[in-house]
Amino acid sequence: MAHIHGTQFKIVSIDGEDPPEILQGWKDTVEIEPGQTVKLAVKFNNKGIYMYHCHLLEHEDNGMMGQVEVN
Repeated sequence: MAHIHGTQFKIVSIDGEDPPEILQGWKDTVEIEPGQTVKLAVKFNNKGIYMYHCHLLEHEDNGMMGQVEVN
């Protein structure tokens, strides 16, 4: 599960395909399978630093955690 703090996003595509209806609309978390590619459109209302991470601790320990700076 990937998550971005302090904002929401829409899933644009999953492996190049439109997302199923249940995954359309604004989200704050998305499940991503191994080897899968998910394209997001993120809505940032404010400038600042936003943290992203995976909800699996082993993944966070291996780098699936970071920051996005919005100017």
